[in-house]
Parts: sequence; C-alpha cells; structure tokens
Amino acid sequence: MPMFKSLWLPDSSKKRNRLCRLSDSEIMTIIIHFHQPHYRNFKGYYTEYVSCYLPEEFPQLVSYNRLVELMPHVLVPLCAYLNTRKGRIMGIAYIGSAKLSVCHHLRIPRHQVFAEQAARGKTSIG
Repeated sequence: MPMFKSLWLPDSSKKRNRLCRLSDSEIMTIIIHFHQPHYRNFKGYYTEYVSCYLPEEFPQLVSYNRLVELMPHVLVPLCAYLNTRKGRIMGIAYIGSAKLSVCHHLRIPRHQVFAEQAARGKTSIG
C-alpha cells in the first residue's frame, strides 16, 4: 500500500454529504411556479418572491446557491411529471401575435382566412 496517497489526491471520504431540507416536490413546485409570474430570471424570482412572500409554504428554504445545486437532482422526476401533464398531440400548431395588415381598404373583402374572427381596429402592436 502506498503511504503517500493522501498527499496528492484528495480523500473522497472528507466530502460533506449534506441532507437537503427541501423535498423534491418542493423544488419542483418552485421551478414550475417560476413560469407563472412575470420574472425574467430565476435568481430574481427566488430571492425577491419566494424568499419574501412564500416562507410559510416552504418553511425550510435554502439559499439560492444551494437550490441551484439541488435542481439537477430533480430533473428526471420533473420531466416525468411534466410528461403526464401534457395534452394529447393533435399536430403542429403555431400561434403568432403579429397582425395581418391589409395594404388597401379595397382588398379587405379578399382576406377570408379569419372572416368570422377578424375585425377592424388596433392591435397591441399598433
């Protein structure tokens, strides 16, 4: 047995094996709920919303850095849960919010694609 093994290689038994205070379902709930409010990044959502307004729902919250470390551990259960929540696939569907502009007011009767739903007026774009 070599006597110098601990000189060059770190001992793997010294690594801390912390227990997570949040359950997997709580982490998944936080990740899913992130898509509901209008936050642009996850750190702002967690530090400004979850830690301020939801400590009663999650009494053993961990720090943001610790939550980011725990997120890869719930990837498979999260994918399995989301796979059960999706609807039946009917085909390819695209939803666009761009307006269909009409070049001239005499061409309005020719555009019959959305004849029942379309109306004259302004859109959210302008």
